[in-house]
Amino acid sequence: MKWFPGECREGDMIRIPVGSFFHYGIYVSDSEVIEFGPAPDGRPRDESAIRVGVTDIGTFSGGKIVEVGVCDRREARARRSPKETVDAARAGIGSGGYSLLHNNCEHFAYYCVFGVKKSTVEEEARKKWNLLGIRPGSGPGKK
Repeated sequence: MKWFPGECREGDMIRIPVGSFFHYGIYVSDSEVIEFGPAPDGRPRDESAIRVGVTDIGTFSGGKIVEVGVCDRREARARRSPKETVDAARAGIGSGGYSLLHNNCEHFAYYCVFGVKKSTVEEEARKKWNLLGIRPGSGPGKK
């Protein structure tokens, strides 16, 4: 998926930069953006309290430029329709289970658009773990 500043349309996956990461959501209208937790502001959060919720585009963006995900041909064939994307996002409202690495806002947005969870943050971490020969859950004190 490529990312560009642009006009949002119903069912678009959108994101804003937050430090060296991005915060993702599903655009429905200027008054309805569905996101897994609010955009990070640097304060530690209790992950168990983070839920999928609804906000408006101004609150979602926090004054930052919103980027819209644009699918390549393969992704365009695999993606859900805008209505199906919005329906999937709305079905998730109120759900929790947030994990920065394994179930975050990017996982949620990709699931809504493609029906599968995906996160570049998780993929990059796994690549680094593999290079270092680390298995998740292993390490000092683990057997």
